[in-house]
Amino acid sequence: MSRVVNTNSPGKVRNQLMRTSAELLRHLSQKTEVDGEAKDMAARLVLCLRGIDDGIEASALVWENRDYWVKAEQLRQRWVWAGNSAARLEQLVRDESWDSLPGLMAELFAHFADIKVTKLTRPASEWQGAYQQLLDEAT
Repeated sequence: MSRVVNTNSPGKVRNQLMRTSAELLRHLSQKTEVDGEAKDMAARLVLCLRGIDDGIEASALVWENRDYWVKAEQLRQRWVWAGNSAARLEQLVRDESWDSLPGLMAELFAHFADIKVTKLTRPASEWQGAYQQLLDEAT
């Protein structure tokens, strides 16, 4: 039997989610008003940030299983912003307090500064329906 290679490692998925989030932030920054598409983008951003946070926890558990406790904790501390931002953005979306969105986006831009978005590659279908999906989670 041959070895099974997981091509969707937590690091690869995290990089994809980071790229998607960077593109969403760029799209959102170009919006002049909060319409249905902007709500979908914000909701998809929540889901991306949650995915990043989940991936960090998965990576940290791998380090812990190898008895690298300090490295696991450092990883969690370096990425704690993802889970916190996801929770804050989700609350903003659920409360529909869209006036707070630019301030939160400004904070998020600092975490995505190293990702250069020269070409937008994510289609609109990436975020369509995300707002309703996020709202349906509560029920």
